[in-house]
Amino acid sequence: MLYLYVKAFHIVFIVSWMAGIFYLPRLFVYHTQTTDHEASERFKTMERKLYRGIMWPAMVISIITGLWMLYLVPSWFSQGWLHAKLLFVLGLVAFHFHCGAWLKAFKEDRNKKSEKFFRIVNEAPVLLLIGIAIFVVVKPF
Repeated sequence: MLYLYVKAFHIVFIVSWMAGIFYLPRLFVYHTQTTDHEASERFKTMERKLYRGIMWPAMVISIITGLWMLYLVPSWFSQGWLHAKLLFVLGLVAFHFHCGAWLKAFKEDRNKKSEKFFRIVNEAPVLLLIGIAIFVVVKPF
């Protein structure tokens, strides 16, 4: 029964984290399009609150609940799908930290990335999420 509660919370916080991972690069797209100082400052506030107030806590709780599930079901360590999933999760964590670096560049008014760059980059987490979902649900190996 405990496992099911942990799994439910894991899913809730994964959804929250992914929402932020999908939305922050979209904010970066809009931020690159603005030339107005007031609008730029508003985007900085929105980006900071999303990253620190939603994405960070959601990522941390997702990782904690994921590790808790592994503790509750240690037999997963011997299954290949878990290793593949964790590799993709590391990709999401790396993307999360890249978002933090881009956020800092915007904060310091030194962003050199284009709108097109952020539109393309916004697709990477989708591919990682598809892989994770397939590994967890289908367990192909």
